[in-house]
Amino acid sequence: MGTMTELNPKLTFPKSERLCSKTILDRLFAEKRSLFAFPFRVVFLELETAEVPCQSVFTVPKRMFKRAVHRNAIRRKMREAFRLNKASFYSFLNENQKHVALMFIYIEKEEIDFKKIEKGMKQAFSKIEKTLKSVD
Repeated sequence: MGTMTELNPKLTFPKSERLCSKTILDRLFAEKRSLFAFPFRVVFLELETAEVPCQSVFTVPKRMFKRAVHRNAIRRKMREAFRLNKASFYSFLNENQKHVALMFIYIEKEEIDFKKIEKGMKQAFSKIEKTLKSVD
């Protein structure tokens, strides 16, 4: 019988899963493999090795949302949608022994509700999976 964490993975977003590395961020911008999944533009990079299957960063352009309160609220919703829906994406990455760095850029001009953000996050995960499968 599997352990509790195998049966029900933790729905957390620890520091190790946050993308903070300046070198990886620079490579993300340099290689620019991206896709659109409304309301996001997702820039991603396949990594050779990493301690976690996926490292992520979430951005909301200051050009569209002048007030930090609104940018932070949107970023909070994006992180929550990621946290709640990452389990199937992580299992795909583990099965295929892949490691990725992701940048989610919010492209909608207005703040939208959590349901639409969550739908976009699921769509982004499926598109990334298809892209990574086609690379093999």
